[in-house]
Amino acid sequence: MPSARNTMYAVQVSRAGGPLEMVTRPIPEPAAGEVRVRVEACSICHSDAMAKEGGASSYPRIPGHEIIGRVEKCGTGVVGWTAGQRVGIGWYGGHCGVCERCRRGDFILCARAEVTGLTRDGGYAEYLVVSAQALAAVPDALSSREAAPLLCAGITTFNALRNSGASPGDVVAILGLGGLGHLGVQFASKMGFRTVAIARGADKATFARQLGAEQYIDSAAVDPGLALTELGGARVILATVTASEAMSAVIGGLGHRGLLLIVGASPEPIEVSPLQLIRNRLSVTGWPSGSAIDSEDTLRFSAHFGVRPMIERYPLDRAAEAYDRMMSGEARFRVVLETGA
Repeated sequence: MPSARNTMYAVQVSRAGGPLEMVTRPIPEPAAGEVRVRVEACSICHSDAMAKEGGASSYPRIPGHEIIGRVEKCGTGVVGWTAGQRVGIGWYGGHCGVCERCRRGDFILCARAEVTGLTRDGGYAEYLVVSAQALAAVPDALSSREAAPLLCAGITTFNALRNSGASPGDVVAILGLGGLGHLGVQFASKMGFRTVAIARGADKATFARQLGAEQYIDSAAVDPGLALTELGGARVILATVTASEAMSAVIGGLGHRGLLLIVGASPEPIEVSPLQLIRNRLSVTGWPSGSAIDSEDTLRFSAHFGVRPMIERYPLDRAAEAYDRMMSGEARFRVVLETGA
């Protein structure tokens, strides 16, 4: 049902580098081709720091791009979505449809793409307006708080793995067991890969196996590249950590035509010699998230195969505290804001 109010609570950044602050704003109205969504949950991502520290197109800006809510109102020309339908919104906020990238189908890399939480307001709010292109249907089997992190951490790891070229039975290693890694292990296992988890500390071995890893490598105790070589070499190593040094340390564990697939962002260079690449025809590449249909695929797969994120829950009015916890690394996995809807 439409809101009886005309204002909403939102958490915004008023200027580049400014604090997160709770404000009251008018509830936005959808234009043609847009949809208003009542937010139920929005997960906090490390990438939200881009909005906070100066990466948004303008200010004030409401961050948040891992959003689950319900359609409340559709603008003119919107088809396929109805009031009350539960939907998800990720990084992808719509594409222009005319640039070279769009003509090739690379919507996430569209030259004029909308980016949720950066070029338009995101989900740290009770409501938001998005392009209908950005919406993904959410399966009933997933709660809103469970589904929210799948719109970024989930789609990134799922999409990277399913496009990696690995086949069931291949050795696929997941480097890191944090917010992305704990989902990557689950996805890799459910896809039928011979899944190996790599992290620091023997205490993580039991957890890795609970997630679905067949084997665990403690990189603090052994050379992870050598350990992978002893397993026959990895077809794919999915690097979810943000430490380039850790990525460099595993390259030697790739097998023939192996791929180091990077989803953990780091400004530091990775060290690999041309000889390493040439000798076994190795590749190093990165992967972004995906478009709305990729989000739907991620959600459906997760619902069907029981992939779930581990989360910490906060109300919207504690967004600043929740953000600090995520950015400090104190939260091991994912932090989710809930509006109480």
